Amino acid sequence: MHIEVGVVESAKMVLSYGTAAAAFGYLAKQIWETVKDKGILSLVVRTLATMLLVLSFFEVLPHHPVGVSEVHFILGSTLFLIFGLAPAAIGLAAGLLIQGLFFAPFDLPNYAINVTTLLVPLFAMAVIAKKVIPNNVAYKDLSYAQTVKLSVAYQGGIISWVAFWAVYGQGFGAENLASVASFAVAYSTVVLLEPVVDIAVLAGAKTLDKLQNSGFVTTRLYHAEV
Repeated sequence: MHIEVGVVESAKMVLSYGTAAAAFGYLAKQIWETVKDKGILSLVVRTLATMLLVLSFFEVLPHHPVGVSEVHFILGSTLFLIFGLAPAAIGLAAGLLIQGLFFAPFDLPNYAINVTTLLVPLFAMAVIAKKVIPNNVAYKDLSYAQTVKLSVAYQGGIISWVAFWAVYGQGFGAENLASVASFAVAYSTVVLLEPVVDIAVLAGAKTLDKLQNSGFVTTRLYHAEV
């Protein structure tokens, strides 16, 4: 999901600054609601967990350049279901920044583009989750079909944003569209993997009853909404 530097020329980068600012503004609202719900310590602990996981996703899991971007296994729905929206979003943004600072400084100029690509689909997926998951169902009890819908929403959002940035930066030329298409096809494999990971992680969560009333996971993982 990393857009290569140069795909969007510097004169057009102002749009990415606006989208990133809007994403961080929405995230600030989610942070405030999370702190009111479970306190600052819970948010910090969950954020550290997601940040470390995101760094491992970037640096340890296989990733390959394809077309206009790179194919990474960014398990956004998994992070959301276990840790909640705000910790997942902060972890994604912080993990991306740390990767740029210490492992891939050549990606830093495109931080606003890439953080938008990660966060906006996550926020959209959270909205969709409220529609596809009944209030009386805890996340640990989700069906495979429900996790597929979340994965398609998140990973499809990433593909859409990558396509947008590529076309915004380079236009509708045949070569550019072919690069976008090759990335989309390759990245679609993540949609096949993520629901399987979700179900496996949720099954593991069922065996860890001690986490039910802790601040280490999102409340919804074990408890349906009242």
